[in-house]
Amino acid sequence: MSVAGINVMVDETRARMGQADIQAGQGPLLSVRGVSAYYGSIRALKNVDIDVHEGEIVALIGANGAGKSTLMMTIFGQPQAREGTITFAGQDITKLPTHEIARLNLAQSPEGRRIFSRMTVRENLQMGAAVNGGKHFAEDLERMCTLFPRLRERIDQRGGTMSGGEQQMLAIARALMSRPRLLMLDEPSLGLAPLVVKQIFSAVRDLNAREGLTVFIVEQNAYHALKLAHRGYVMVTGAVTMSGTGQALLDDPQVKAAYLEGGSH
Repeated sequence: MSVAGINVMVDETRARMGQADIQAGQGPLLSVRGVSAYYGSIRALKNVDIDVHEGEIVALIGANGAGKSTLMMTIFGQPQAREGTITFAGQDITKLPTHEIARLNLAQSPEGRRIFSRMTVRENLQMGAAVNGGKHFAEDLERMCTLFPRLRERIDQRGGTMSGGEQQMLAIARALMSRPRLLMLDEPSLGLAPLVVKQIFSAVRDLNAREGLTVFIVEQNAYHALKLAHRGYVMVTGAVTMSGTGQALLDDPQVKAAYLEGGSH
């Protein structure tokens, strides 16, 4: 499908979603409009527009250094957008500090996992639950151990002694312990074996299907991300250049040539 064809599909999809939103009296759960962000004088994001609707899985793909992780960090307030607006659940969060954004039922599993390496699995999960006061800790702990059975086996083991795949499961589970309305995943497949990647993406798909969890995923592994996602965006040097359904982007010759040819499917 051509770029023009994808853009037509996106316009039609947005129109249908817009009608549904009007009827329901609500807009996208997450809306990024005209956002630009800078590192010093370097413009890392350029007038980015992205929407994530309730119940969707939305993927952002692009090469290393395209600005994907910068967008995710900007949504979470560090760095803050210098231009444009970011709204979550109808609230403008553009200038809110990160700790206030984290209290709004929005959780992030950052690139590089960043677990508390000296804490046990249980203690890491307690830290995630602390955002909502740990009200449902026992119940949510059981949910996470069912979702990622390996965590049950490692429950009293220090996070830093686990494999990369186990640490990634822990990072996602820690984010989920806050019962977020939107889960943001930054490069969850980075450095992991293909089998582990499939397990993690399967868990995310299951959460979306069973619980309606909304997910925004930033990924270099375009094939897995677009197979998982309802919709996707392509970022090149800080700007969104293409958008469409996950399948439409997978089928597009330009996406195939740039991100899928020779890749491991």
